[in-house]
Amino acid sequence: MGMVMFYHLTASRAEATARTLLARSLQAGWRVMLRGTDTARLADMDQQLWQGPEDGFLPHGLEGGPQDAHQPILLGLGAISNGAQALMVVDGALVDPAEVAALERVFILFDGNDETAVVAARSQWTSMKEAGHAAQYWSEASGRWEKKAG
Repeated sequence: MGMVMFYHLTASRAEATARTLLARSLQAGWRVMLRGTDTARLADMDQQLWQGPEDGFLPHGLEGGPQDAHQPILLGLGAISNGAQALMVVDGALVDPAEVAALERVFILFDGNDETAVVAARSQWTSMKEAGHAAQYWSEASGRWEKKAG
């Protein structure tokens, strides 16, 4: 059963935090599904991942291509289709608590400056805890990432 990790973004952008967590996930040997809520936003994240530093290359693709099942990192709107061991959600995308049992890690990134996003993350936290999943809450409010709960 996987760990659900909530990242309360207050200073960093989702793209920067995602890049770090995606790199760590690949280092752990996991495939990752990055789930969003908007195809244009995912296309933008795709471009930003391609423009990263050479020594930080993150192999990935956008959902809907012929190689989806083989992508180490797949950006999409739907269900996991690349055999991922980790799921990252951004922009209010949802995670069903039933999905967590089959995963090593779930990353929920949310904008702490958006009250709607904060309320949604609290709801997800409650759902995960009620389902019996281990969860951690990380905040960068102090200027660096600190574990606040879990």
